[in-house]
Amino acid sequence: MAKYGKLSQQVAPPPRPWQVHPIWRGIGCLFVLIGPVIAYAAADLLVRSNMDAGWVPAPPELMRTIRIPMVNIQIEHALANLALTIVLLLIGFSVIMVVYAVVYSILGPPRYGPLDSPPIRDSLPRRRR
Repeated sequence: MAKYGKLSQQVAPPPRPWQVHPIWRGIGCLFVLIGPVIAYAAADLLVRSNMDAGWVPAPPELMRTIRIPMVNIQIEHALANLALTIVLLLIGFSVIMVVYAVVYSILGPPRYGPLDSPPIRDSLPRRRR
């Protein structure tokens, strides 16, 4: 028994007036799954093109071949591909965030709702010192 009242049960929160359409969750999941695949493919192409053209000198530690003996697999330039994949993922998701912010600011809900008071404007002139 509580000190000042009876023991109450948790009240469920009221339902939201809007729901997220399930297709948007699917699109977000697709971005998270396909983004690293596209970034790795682009990293592999950039590393191979860099080897041919010699744009940026790469250290030999990044360009070595990694061997996995249990499954007998060799991955050429694995560390360079992995490092460039992470950089491309950061750039790609940053671009997506900026595009989303711009689209949301243009098409999103208004800044002030019907119950908000208008912003306070300073109507007095500034004094000179």
